[in-house]
Amino acid sequence: MTLHKVLHSRVLLVLGTVLALVVPVLTVPRLPHVSPWPLLIAMVPWVLAKYLLCPLRWRLLTPPGPDGRQSNLWHLRAYAEAELLGLATPGHVGADVWRMRRLTKAGLGRGDAVLSVGLDRLVGAVGLTVFLAFAATDLDSPLVIVALAVGVVLVVGALLARQYRPSLLPSGPLPSMKALAVGFVISAVFQVSIAGLLLGAIAATGHSLSLWAIFGAFGASQLAGAVPGPNGASPREAALVVALAALGVPWLAATAAVTLKAALAWLPALALGGISLILLRRQTKALSSLSVPAL
Repeated sequence: MTLHKVLHSRVLLVLGTVLALVVPVLTVPRLPHVSPWPLLIAMVPWVLAKYLLCPLRWRLLTPPGPDGRQSNLWHLRAYAEAELLGLATPGHVGADVWRMRRLTKAGLGRGDAVLSVGLDRLVGAVGLTVFLAFAATDLDSPLVIVALAVGVVLVVGALLARQYRPSLLPSGPLPSMKALAVGFVISAVFQVSIAGLLLGAIAATGHSLSLWAIFGAFGASQLAGAVPGPNGASPREAALVVALAALGVPWLAATAAVTLKAALAWLPALALGGISLILLRRQTKALSSLSVPAL
């Protein structure tokens, strides 16, 4: 079986998702002290950053379509739908595919849709790099190299597309420097909320770490994120467990905290993204029923 088939295997995806949900069920009851309140409290700023700030960042970086920009509510809904689909696909690729599909269905050109999602991803990656460079200076060099490599790939890809597939290039205006700056700030705030969520998950298991130690462990795990996998059972989560254990958190507690954090990510995705997908499907059916067949 090739690597491509392994990463896109539905059987492995289902097994990984089930594993991500089963592990906290098996590990949490074995811990002597478990309190859900630290994790639930930490989820509040994370949900706000994930499902409010990140969609607004995406809107800032999206070129206007023929009828102008889509509303904030449109981006909030599309982002929530994409996150639900992203959790069910390796490497979160389903989220990007869905966002581009929603943009093109709304009238945005294919090149502009690719620019919108790709630039949002890049701003998030650069924001993560800068954030970790200040939070954990011993981890910044590899992350900077990764960010620079991504930038080089994007530039080379744009040059090749301009030469061979000009239809893939964006036709709308590029985001302003102010929009990029706001995007970087939102990215940093989002990373802080993730670190806070992890801190809450560790506190829920009855253990504690300093916020700076969390930053370091989180940064180390990001390097393993280059290899995609299902949410909660990817190399990124495995690396995070190892990093937390190296910082003194017991293996059982580290495994429970990481998998519990990943499992709880499904709750807002199912609530917000699931409801939005149901409403979208109903709207599509209503529009289809109103369409008049050509004579």
